[in-house]
Amino acid sequence: MLRSTVVALLLASSNAFQFMSNFKIAPPEDMEREAKVKAKFGDKKLVVVTGTSSGLGRKTAQALLRTGKYHVVGAVRDIDKMEAVAELDEFNSNDFTAMHVELNSFESVHKFCDELKEWKMNKPLDRLVCNAGIYQPSLDYAKWSADGHEQTMQVNFLSHFLMISELVEEMTNSPDPRVVMVGSVTGNDNTVGGGGVYPIADLKTLDGFKGGFDNPIAMADGYGFDGAKAYKDSKLCLMMMSNVLHTKYHKLTGIAFSSIYPGCIAESPLFREKRKWFRKYFPVFMKYITGGFVSEQEAGQRLFQVCHDPRCSKSGVYWSWNGGPREGRGQEALEKGGQISGGGGAGGGWDSIYENGQSGKVNNIELGVDLFRTSCEITGAEWPDASAVRSPCPTLNVIGAISKAMIEKEELKRMEERPGFNADGTPITLGKRKKAKRVAQKVVGGVVKNTIGRVAGFASRRLLGRVPDTALDGSFQEEQPEENKLMVTPVDISGAKVIVPEIIPFDAESNKLPKVAPADQKLLAQEISENVFDIDHKSVGTQKDMRSDQELIEELMTGK
Repeated sequence: MLRSTVVALLLASSNAFQFMSNFKIAPPEDMEREAKVKAKFGDKKLVVVTGTSSGLGRKTAQALLRTGKYHVVGAVRDIDKMEAVAELDEFNSNDFTAMHVELNSFESVHKFCDELKEWKMNKPLDRLVCNAGIYQPSLDYAKWSADGHEQTMQVNFLSHFLMISELVEEMTNSPDPRVVMVGSVTGNDNTVGGGGVYPIADLKTLDGFKGGFDNPIAMADGYGFDGAKAYKDSKLCLMMMSNVLHTKYHKLTGIAFSSIYPGCIAESPLFREKRKWFRKYFPVFMKYITGGFVSEQEAGQRLFQVCHDPRCSKSGVYWSWNGGPREGRGQEALEKGGQISGGGGAGGGWDSIYENGQSGKVNNIELGVDLFRTSCEITGAEWPDASAVRSPCPTLNVIGAISKAMIEKEELKRMEERPGFNADGTPITLGKRKKAKRVAQKVVGGVVKNTIGRVAGFASRRLLGRVPDTALDGSFQEEQPEENKLMVTPVDISGAKVIVPEIIPFDAESNKLPKVAPADQKLLAQEISENVFDIDHKSVGTQKDMRSDQELIEELMTGK
């Protein structure tokens, strides 16, 4: 009875203090920074849209600002033009900020991201809209970026890829982060627009990217330049990358990665480099023949919807509107000025949005992985470690921090005792820094084992008892000797030149340790110091595991 009463009281008292688990006391400087962020942005979400000085980006910015719920950063190459457009469209200067970025330059992308991070302070980035693009179908030769890459691919895809890598960690603290990439029907060859009009988007095996994609390599597939195909390939890359990032980072970061096709904006400045006759008659053709015409205003509403609509917080989706182009559209198109429903066509409204299917090329997982890897090599992009999953649970975060050093120590020990082999058959060896870590761990660990460890070991044996026989028995084979554990056929290195380090013998009479290079002394001292203040209190090993300082130093210098 007494035991149950005590347990009940303990449970009641522990539950009574659960409300304190969410209490946080911020340092004064953090509180001051939060106050500045609040004054600057209020409760508005922070959105970055590339290419807001014209076309789709301009109309999307208008729609976002009309809600009064967003602060929009317009990332543009022409600040003067952007300021004129903002004044003409009556953008609220308190909710809109123009920032310069030249997507033809990776250096400019880095600079933009650095300036954005400093300007927004610790305000999370809620939306990143990769919209800016160029289309150069009339050229029979490639134009090159400041980095020596074909312009269409760098502006439309590579620079956006680099920008996302720079800003992805700025989005993780947002309650609803989204990265939206503007794709195209031309990059999706399971449609009439993407698979029925030459040239067809096709990266093949990415030989151009694998070759570095430097001038004179103008195409991702490594073949001859085609301006229209370069555009379609760039859109295919964006749509593929949306899927790759969803798979790789959605669960890690909570960011929703998606792509969209807002419809054919036949009157868009995107066609500014097409010939005059095309710019005149193409909108007429799209309005009254295909029924696929979409105005800039409606396309902007669609891109805004993917940023704003709660339904669009879903990751890994290719968003589209309406159904497919339909027959019998002539009279209806005339009556509605070309604004009829269809695959990417106008009309349909807010609820006509749906999750569209993607072609086999877009969903090619192996090629998507290659695209990610080669894009990193071309741009120099660095991404968060996808294996470093960060749990939102504070308790697990604390446990993870405590166990990190322990895991590292055990891994180094495992690699030392059974190093394994590289792909070419040569043994994996530890570098100087890892060797220093192992020596430091043995020095500190040996002291602990013979002091605190002995007490802990005695207590654990008394409290936990001996390991049961069922845990020790049951192996179907005896452990084989170490020399039998050959994992791969070794490479014959008999003709290789082997450099043997000089070992200075221990002077027994003067009782001096071997001389160690100053750099190695500093490295070893640092690792020992770190281990002293990061002690593993487990009791493992016995007195025979201890070695003298001289033995440990020799081990470091000889690489044993």
